[in-house]
Amino acid sequence: MDLISQFISRYRKEYDFYEQACRMTSQVLDSNLQSAGIRAIVTSRAKNPQRLETKVRQRAKSHTYSSVEDIYDDIVDLAGVRVALYFPAERGEVGRIIRALFVPVVEPKEFPTTSKPTYEKRFSGYWATHYRVRLPETLLNESQKRYTEARIEIQVASVLMHAWSEVEHDLVYKPLQGKLSGEEYAILDELNGLVLAGEIALERLQRAGDNRISLHDREYTNHYDLASSLLEMSRAKLAGLDIHDSAIGRVDLLFQLLRDLGLNKPEDLARYIDALHADFEKRPLAEQVIDQVLSEDLSRYATYEHVRAFDVPSFAMTSIDVPRASQSEAIGQFISEWIDYERMLRAVAAKRGYKSIGMPSGRFLSTISEITPSLIEAAERLRHFRNQLVHGIEVPDTDYIRSQAADLRKLVESMHKALLPPPKPRRSSKKASV
Repeated sequence: MDLISQFISRYRKEYDFYEQACRMTSQVLDSNLQSAGIRAIVTSRAKNPQRLETKVRQRAKSHTYSSVEDIYDDIVDLAGVRVALYFPAERGEVGRIIRALFVPVVEPKEFPTTSKPTYEKRFSGYWATHYRVRLPETLLNESQKRYTEARIEIQVASVLMHAWSEVEHDLVYKPLQGKLSGEEYAILDELNGLVLAGEIALERLQRAGDNRISLHDREYTNHYDLASSLLEMSRAKLAGLDIHDSAIGRVDLLFQLLRDLGLNKPEDLARYIDALHADFEKRPLAEQVIDQVLSEDLSRYATYEHVRAFDVPSFAMTSIDVPRASQSEAIGQFISEWIDYERMLRAVAAKRGYKSIGMPSGRFLSTISEITPSLIEAAERLRHFRNQLVHGIEVPDTDYIRSQAADLRKLVESMHKALLPPPKPRRSSKKASV
């Protein structure tokens, strides 16, 4: 058995490993793109063993392989994910999301490259970005950790460009009926020109849709429309800042909440834009709006809890051992304690002349002399936990949620004592008898 046959034999045994690795990558990426309101078709595949053997034998003519590992190092797309974008202008935004989710192996490869094309072209050819990444351990449970070893190639291009490149690749690089004629090459080049013109049309279509969505007195019909509107309003408010789709957060949850509350029109959303800040890594735009909506009326927590209950977690966070009923009960318990906490501090703020405090923060608590630094530290820790519970993808363990609810109850009691000390006993007006 020659070296290439040994490689293919080993790869056949490992095929399921690569298939699962790229499938999980595809699921995570697809979920995050949908949440951010980016329209795309995300697919995955492990390299077909027969096609792989043909490719390796062709490459062996110009590459010297001394071991099976040399071949593994040379073939970078054993596990592949393809992102076919409806709107090519969002390619950069998808790249930001990929870099945030996965561990890069090398720098992304941009197409078209400076290398000489295979045949004479009038048009620029393939426009795309290829990323080589690994799955991070943080996305995986213990039984899935081994998939961090797999290198995955993610190809990002428009739906039109992917279709053209597939045709060109199979005809030019893998010809089954001999070398193409000059006329066939010219037709492929002509098709490339049509695809590039189609991408311009898609970008115009996206801008036309954004203009339509910005009209008032109409409801958002889906979270993609809401994402476009939120980005447009945010860019107007935070002028000069690089606001991209990866800064938007879980706009799908925001859409469900606004729809359930009857607040899913552009004029409703506009009420929350002025309070947005630019620390997107800490607080994505959708989360900032959600917190404002909840702070306006604490009874809305119940609606949001219902929205979150139908939010299906990604594969990496799902555990069949988690009893959903007890977990939901623990979340409800914590949220109930949090509502009491917010109401108490808002009552204190109102008595002390504050107009509005939004969500209680460490900055606000530090202005109240009766609250000690240790209480502020505990309050900030619980606020971060609240944000994880309300906005995070991963739902914490049930017992941990209950322990945090108990800590929050103790915090409220301690603040009550600090802010509302017991009245001093009144002195008797009667003189003591002799």
